[in-house]
Amino acid sequence: MFVRTFFAATADLPVVSSVSALKSRLLSLSRVSRKLPGGLALLPILAGTTFSIAAATAQADSLPDFRALVESEGDAVVKISVRTESQVPASGVPPEFNSDEIPEYFRRFFEQDPQNRPPRQGAGFGSGFIVSEDGYVITNAHVVADATDIRVGLQDRHEYQAELIGLDRASDIALLKLDAQEELPVVTIGDSDELSVGEWVLAIGSPFGFEHTATQGIVSALARSLPDDTYVPFIQTDVAVNPGNSGGPLFNTDGKVVGVNSQIYSRSGGYQGLSFAIPINVAMSIADQLKDKGYATRGWLGVTIQNVSQALAESFGLERPEGALVAQVSAGSPAEKGGIQSGDIILGFSGRAVPVSNALPPLVGSVAPGEAVDVDILRDGKRQTLEITIEALDDDQLASAGRSGTPDADESSRLGVVVAEVSADARKKFGIEYGVVVTEIDPEGAAAEAGVLEGDVIVSINRQKIESVADLEKLVKEAPAGEALPVLVQRDTAPMFLALTLTDE
Repeated sequence: MFVRTFFAATADLPVVSSVSALKSRLLSLSRVSRKLPGGLALLPILAGTTFSIAAATAQADSLPDFRALVESEGDAVVKISVRTESQVPASGVPPEFNSDEIPEYFRRFFEQDPQNRPPRQGAGFGSGFIVSEDGYVITNAHVVADATDIRVGLQDRHEYQAELIGLDRASDIALLKLDAQEELPVVTIGDSDELSVGEWVLAIGSPFGFEHTATQGIVSALARSLPDDTYVPFIQTDVAVNPGNSGGPLFNTDGKVVGVNSQIYSRSGGYQGLSFAIPINVAMSIADQLKDKGYATRGWLGVTIQNVSQALAESFGLERPEGALVAQVSAGSPAEKGGIQSGDIILGFSGRAVPVSNALPPLVGSVAPGEAVDVDILRDGKRQTLEITIEALDDDQLASAGRSGTPDADESSRLGVVVAEVSADARKKFGIEYGVVVTEIDPEGAAAEAGVLEGDVIVSINRQKIESVADLEKLVKEAPAGEALPVLVQRDTAPMFLALTLTDE
């Protein structure tokens, strides 16, 4: 009787897929267990239920199987081998060496005419992927930069000579063309804008020269801004990427390329859990430009921006920190022509939100020069929209400020600084039109608490220009107590806003 009752209770046990279903199943099973002697059926029934829950969890959250993806897409992933030649250094013993301590043979080598020395040969390798049947290949710019010979190897051991169509160092994208007579395997291009944090991804490349190595992980973060890579909103992953993976594809579980593996964060030179890929939408846009004209252009707005802290948000009347605070507008720039002013907070660009300052440059860079876009700003506590015609990015100069002037001003006890006039020559040199330089600062004063440093040029307080020491004293005297006010200072090579809160006299 015990055996028949037990199997009757468990033979048709369904997979439990929710908490409510679990409660219902346990209630049903508890009724059955009452028929069994001594509660002996409780343990096996609960064990069967636990097994079903585990099976349901495994079914819902099982690890992805990338075997089919590697088999179908791996043929289009290539290994790139390059040869380079470096310039021969000028003749003479390097300054870090003492010529008297160098043996005569080596000293003669250093002192010989560099034209008689052969160029230094180098070699390197990376990864890439074929995007068209006629042989166009995308890789990283740093893989093929300065290469004198580029060869591309496929998984079937075929090797092709490659021509460099063009490269863009700012986005680290390069486009190659293979000298092939037959149709080549190609990858399927996805949409990097549809990526989500936590999504499974797969990288295929040649780390350390080991061809067609597959590594998997998840998307750790999106739109990461890295130093010296202003115009790329990187995809951060925990996929194992190492030297040699550069330029290889990052696939989603649908077998579509969503990124180009580009960089790793490492203290040792090897993988440490942080990998960065260029979104495929950015890469394809650059590749199309390289194919059409051999170089890439990107949009230019012409502003110096900074993040909005909680204190700055309060001083500008924002409910929470968001947007890109405009610290400076370049003369003659699209921003100036369109009406953007220093102190504006850019909250939206071309229909897309700007949550933080580093989100703005990639949005601007993706706009074709000559295109007009709507820019949403906050000015004097009111939101408005400006139409800006974006121009092509060119080398622009950032204003810088240094310590100048004669400390002949009286100390302002309320602000906690001693300031001096900035000479006309200094203003021209540092690219500023007005301001006063901080020559001394009280470490416990309001200015120090706001982050003002000795040598800063105070340009404005609460968006009011400061053209003299008298202007500063007047504004400080009239400023309300206990209220955060934006103060614009020029420091080193860039302007920045700080939140200043003054106390009573």
